[in-house]
Amino acid sequence: MKQLKKISFSLLVLLLMSTVVSVNSIGAKGKSKEAEFNSNRFLSIAHRGASGHAPEHTLAAYKLGEGMQADYIEVDLQMTKDGVLIAMHDEKVNRTTNGSGYVKDMTLAEIKKLDAGSWFNRAYPEKAQPEFEGLQVPTLEEVIETFGKGSRYYIETKAPSVYPGMEQELVRILEKHKLTGQNAQSSKVLVQSFSQESLLTMHDLKPEIPLVQLISYSKPAVISDLELEHIKEYAIGVGMSHTKIDRSYVEQVRHHGLLIHPYTVNERADMERLIDWGVTGIFTNYPEVLEAVLKKKG
Repeated sequence: MKQLKKISFSLLVLLLMSTVVSVNSIGAKGKSKEAEFNSNRFLSIAHRGASGHAPEHTLAAYKLGEGMQADYIEVDLQMTKDGVLIAMHDEKVNRTTNGSGYVKDMTLAEIKKLDAGSWFNRAYPEKAQPEFEGLQVPTLEEVIETFGKGSRYYIETKAPSVYPGMEQELVRILEKHKLTGQNAQSSKVLVQSFSQESLLTMHDLKPEIPLVQLISYSKPAVISDLELEHIKEYAIGVGMSHTKIDRSYVEQVRHHGLLIHPYTVNERADMERLIDWGVTGIFTNYPEVLEAVLKKKG
């Protein structure tokens, strides 16, 4: 089997939401906040929050993602030296904070001293907001406590081999906040990873949590029916770069009854093409653009 390689501020929200066209449903390929989790429900996923508009993996970015009608906010996980799950994409804090070093070597108290927002203002001066300066790195619990059970979380275990016990801690937090249980198929949580081992651990710990296998391709994507059937034993879907797939790949995945959520799709034309091919969800830095595409197609 091909190896699977290990996804005032209120004024800003109002300003950006004013560009968003609300839509309640868009038919069979559409999405509804109240819809049951099923293969006909198209998912809009705010990639690291609405990270095209605000510093990634901050509460500010997550709030914008929800305001732009995303079904799920994506939360990448790293783990601190003292065992706390935080929202961060990289193993190092260098790129998205004013600090340096590995998350695994820093305590939560040290992480909390970092500025996780000012870098965005420097990188994107046209989108800079004074409210972004000094934003903190949130913990997973802080994200859940902020948005509650009314929101949906698309969580990725990043570099799980670096963080022994990451899956157990994730399950503990989800259970504490009652985000697992009998309604698994309309779950408020999806968990994805490039690590098949991490997903199998999650499956053993809490089999009702829906899982998505991320796959990394350096060339145009090819997958066998045998691989897809194996993935289906523990996961409900797959995800990969949208630049590596074609219509036949999407159709093959769907033929096996798996969902497919490509990343990271920011251009309108790419969104339209992927939807036409039959993908069942899209990760985007610009949820308001995807919302407009879905409304047009509805």
